[in-house]
Amino acid sequence: MRRKASLVLLAFAVFFAALSPLLRWYAFPRLAKIPPSQYQEAVLEAKPAVLVDYGTMQAKKVEKLTIVQTLKGNVEESEKIEATAGRDVVVWDTLSYVVGPDGKMISSIPERYIFDAHTQDPVHATGEMVDGDPVQRRGIEYKWPFLTEKRDYEYYDYRALKTAPIHYRGTQNFRGLEVYYFEQTIPWTKVRYPKKMPMPGIDSTKLEKQTGTSMWYTTKRMFWVDPVTGAPVNGEEIHQEEMRGGTLLGGRDKVTAFSGHVKMRADYVDSTVALVKSNRTLVLLLTSYLPWGFLALGLALLGLSLWLEAKSRRGRERGSEGEGSGVTEVSAVR
Repeated sequence: MRRKASLVLLAFAVFFAALSPLLRWYAFPRLAKIPPSQYQEAVLEAKPAVLVDYGTMQAKKVEKLTIVQTLKGNVEESEKIEATAGRDVVVWDTLSYVVGPDGKMISSIPERYIFDAHTQDPVHATGEMVDGDPVQRRGIEYKWPFLTEKRDYEYYDYRALKTAPIHYRGTQNFRGLEVYYFEQTIPWTKVRYPKKMPMPGIDSTKLEKQTGTSMWYTTKRMFWVDPVTGAPVNGEEIHQEEMRGGTLLGGRDKVTAFSGHVKMRADYVDSTVALVKSNRTLVLLLTSYLPWGFLALGLALLGLSLWLEAKSRRGRERGSEGEGSGVTEVSAVR
């Protein structure tokens, strides 16, 4: 009976030991994916900020500038692209909507970001764009890969329309989470005017050609990233934009179009941290808790199986010795 139990335990030990790497290296890449229907909103503020008054073309200090960022998964488009891409794809339609202290729109820049649901690598397909213009991204945007590493990544800047390194700067504690801190600096770069601006009757796509006044931009971008899910739990930017030269400035060399330290509003930080904490448990189940747990269970079952087998063998040996002694005694009597 013990021998049968030993064999059963051995079979379960092999099963759980084999299941451990399967969960980590087979199931995890297939189950840990960004849902195609995700919707998310974040509000960021710069308090105070400097803005240009497009009526007078003078820079002025304001109490607050607000940036509303919305992200909406486009399920229909992702299914179309998946049909030819041969992998799970997510399509995010995003919008960065900038509002002044009077509640009026300053700029509105839409994007379509297409990427692999597990790795977050860009997927180039028809419709990939920034502000209506087709682009081909290189590097990540908005989110880091699952199980983020302590290294630099390539990060796409939607204003400069280029990719630059975002540098790992160390590990920090943020709201009870161990997070990786990243920084990226985009030097002064000539950029396009947003197509939607508070300039009635003026085509912003032709503004530079018509006036000779160009738009320049620089930023220091900071992210605190949960390394398990790859999701930023907080983000800030020290952001500056200038209009330079041309007839629009009345002979001046440059005017600040926008300057401010942009931070995520506290209530959105709280909700983001809560969401990340719940999601990271699911990722840890596939990458750590269950694989290591099944491996430990397999080893424990193996140990128990060997113990039962050894105990069964000792019982059989004692039985053999007893039978041998009985034969000797009978021979002696005879």
